[in-house]
Amino acid sequence: MTMSKVETFEDLDTYKIFRDLRIKISKIVQTFPDVEKYRLIDQIIRASRSITANIAEGYGRYHYQENTQFCRQARGSAYELLEHINVALDEKYISTDVYNTFRKIIFNGIKTINGYVRYLQKQKLSTD
Repeated sequence: MTMSKVETFEDLDTYKIFRDLRIKISKIVQTFPDVEKYRLIDQIIRASRSITANIAEGYGRYHYQENTQFCRQARGSAYELLEHINVALDEKYISTDVYNTFRKIIFNGIKTINGYVRYLQKQKLSTD
């Protein structure tokens, strides 16, 4: 995690990674068949939005433990998103290259969430 000045959740590296991913996800699902509109597409959109929403909500809690919990929920949504991307690959809605790109972004984002959680836990210990 880059230690630049953080004034809002939008400055967090983990948020930036998952926001960019959310935008890419929104574009790629437009290529999926209409039959998936209320199934896989909806699930993918919800999971991708849940990640950034939980990061934002946790940041707004101003309490290390609550922020950590929301980051854990965001991480869970990231893994859920990965599963939905697996389904998209299995159903041949995306190519292996697209899958690998999304998978790499997801795991990079998970690493940043884990780093942010470690940071929050250290901050909590230093204030106890």
